[in-house]
Amino acid sequence: MFSPSSPITGGAQTNLTNPTYSFVSDVAPDDNGKQYAITSLGGTQTGVTTHSVSSPFTFTGIRPRVLQGLGVPNPVTGIIARIPRNVWTYLTRKGVTPLAGQPICNLLIETKVSVPAGADLADPANIRAALSAHIGLLNQVSAGVGDSAVLGIL
Repeated sequence: MFSPSSPITGGAQTNLTNPTYSFVSDVAPDDNGKQYAITSLGGTQTGVTTHSVSSPFTFTGIRPRVLQGLGVPNPVTGIIARIPRNVWTYLTRKGVTPLAGQPICNLLIETKVSVPAGADLADPANIRAALSAHIGLLNQVSAGVGDSAVLGIL
């Protein structure tokens, strides 16, 4: 379930000290989603703004519009010809200034989780392990990802 609890501790980033983010429930732009808006910051985050109409700062989780199940196997081979996927999307929007005096633009961070139908029942441990590793990796390299986004160096 996409039900974060406020506040969350941010990952390490250059020039941010002990970042935390408090949020409230918001209305998602997609009717299959849940959204939260950042209303206050903790730690030292000089220059960082919270959510506003002009400069959004939101987290959104969106489930597949129609959850797919497995198809029917071929009666001769027993093989399912096409394994459908259930794609879950997690999106962060943050208003940023592209140049002093210019209007705010939205930075978008999107993670999609594409789960083969049936794996939820046949292999839930490996789905969870993949997500754990993905999130842990992003948390571990958080400062490096931020540095790459700012410096353009991988």
